[in-house]
Amino acid sequence: MLRVVNRVLLGLAGLVLLCAGGAVLAAGTGLSVPSWWPYDGRDDVLLSRADRYRWRDEGWWWPVVIAVLAVLVLLAVWWLLAQLRRARLAEILVDSGDGEGALLRGRALEGVLEGEVESLEGVARARVSLTGRRSTPEARVGLLLEPFAAPGEALTRLTDEALAHARDSAGLASLPAEVRLRAAKHGARRVS
Repeated sequence: MLRVVNRVLLGLAGLVLLCAGGAVLAAGTGLSVPSWWPYDGRDDVLLSRADRYRWRDEGWWWPVVIAVLAVLVLLAVWWLLAQLRRARLAEILVDSGDGEGALLRGRALEGVLEGEVESLEGVARARVSLTGRRSTPEARVGLLLEPFAAPGEALTRLTDEALAHARDSAGLASLPAEVRLRAAKHGARRVS
């Protein structure tokens, strides 16, 4: 849902800015603009002297303008932070067998999965994050492999052992995973 709202808001903001920028550019270069457009020449300003002085005596005007602009800035900062935040899964719905279900903390499953993956041969470090819905989670796994580890073997053991244990222990039908492999940096080996 957040993705849809994000795309719609980005599209609308882009369209408004594109139309406003095009109209200002057209007015600045001397092209004809629509009759309702407030700027029709190079020397037009955003607020004329008469507009600025008209509201000067109203005690409510400038506090309202400042409050509206502050709310717009706060919304823009919130939106920016929402873009930077990764959607981690807070809890997973586990079938307890009684029809009610139970909730498992996502961080707990991530921690256990990281520990088991790091114990696999050839894995130096692992980072796991769960995304998706609480009834159908997905795993994002980042593996840092030892210098001489076999990536195929590490990936096979990850899927056959660690992910299978996590899937079975949480009672999930499936646990799809996106795995990113990196090799640890190492110095050259001496050969004598």
